Amino acid sequence: MIETIGLTKSFGSKTAVYNLTFQVQPGKVTGFLGPNGAGKSTTMRMMLGLDRPSSGTVTISGYPYRKLPNAPRHVGALLDANARHGGRSARAHLLSLAQLSGIPARRVDEVLGVVGLQEVAGRRSKGFSLGMGQRLGIAAALLGDPQVLLFDEPVNGLDPEGIHWVRHFMKQLASEGRTVFVSSHLMSEMALTADHLIVIGRGQLMADMPVQEFIEQNSTNFARVRVPDGEPEQQEKLRAALSGAGGQVQQEADGAWKVTHLELPRISDLAHEAGVRLWELSPHHASLEEAYMRMTQGAVDFRSTGDQLAGWQGPPAAGGPAGPVPPQGYTAPAQGYGPPQGYGPPPQGYGAPQGYAAPSQGGYAAPPAGYGPPPGGAGAPSQQPAQPQPSAQPQENAR
Repeated sequence: MIETIGLTKSFGSKTAVYNLTFQVQPGKVTGFLGPNGAGKSTTMRMMLGLDRPSSGTVTISGYPYRKLPNAPRHVGALLDANARHGGRSARAHLLSLAQLSGIPARRVDEVLGVVGLQEVAGRRSKGFSLGMGQRLGIAAALLGDPQVLLFDEPVNGLDPEGIHWVRHFMKQLASEGRTVFVSSHLMSEMALTADHLIVIGRGQLMADMPVQEFIEQNSTNFARVRVPDGEPEQQEKLRAALSGAGGQVQQEADGAWKVTHLELPRISDLAHEAGVRLWELSPHHASLEEAYMRMTQGAVDFRSTGDQLAGWQGPPAAGGPAGPVPPQGYTAPAQGYGPPQGYGPPPQGYGAPQGYAAPSQGGYAAPPAGYGPPPGGAGAPSQQPAQPQPSAQPQENAR
């Protein structure tokens, strides 16, 4: 079991984790979720003694990691799949870890078989793909046959077969009574793999509950209703009937209705009583992703914005069709190529061609003689045909 009590970690003025208290129970897969920058990796590093808490405690089976007897044989972890010497083969990498922990060498070949890397065991790991590196990291975590396992994004880079394997492998480990703690951003995989969830945001605990309970508390099921197009009177009759029965009706982008607070049989009865035909009546059960997004929407630090120039390709060519209009307030670049006025000179030794003059406040200075475009104008081909180059062969070979 893993237990944190009032766990806090600060880096200078920034608090990455604040007052975290939770338990990770054996016999189940516990998912560890949170937005980027929420403090998940910092928490896992403190569990393994890689970061020292500013306050609070974290224990594994009742001991801090540093005080566990033969910790590598009790705890296995994958935090960074690239934490390996690229010049070593997969077998040599695992063998070095086994020797440091007093693990028999035969265990190396066993875990290579478990993760499916037998055929590439002799290859240097620097040539491994991301997915192969993940498999090697999982093999390293399994070396000591540990009772506690921590995985940070274990399916990154894996193909569908590998993801399927990891999902069932985690469940198998938990069914053996082990403690399995998995951090991931893939909500679809967590919904299929995890039995329990711990969710943090901005370093603080937001949820600690079973997956199904988390979904039910942070989402709303609804019914999709579609009525015949081109019959506004029928649509209004049904809308009035649904609203009068306590339902909330919201039109979606594809023309269907999203109806909440009414069960499907009740919607069907109301439509029948109103004499309205239904083209669609289907249930929608919220997913883990929807519930997660709803809970953490206020704890996201990195948000994207719309592109103001999306869909604008510039002014139309002469005689061509008019293109999209740029957004209001956009200033088109000046004609010609070059940096804006007042652009500073490149730093000394920047590698400019010999004789190159630094640009002045008024713009670029003229390039040195022979450095500009070919005769005939910028970018234009020379008016003179290209002269054949003399042969580089000796005269006797030319004959």
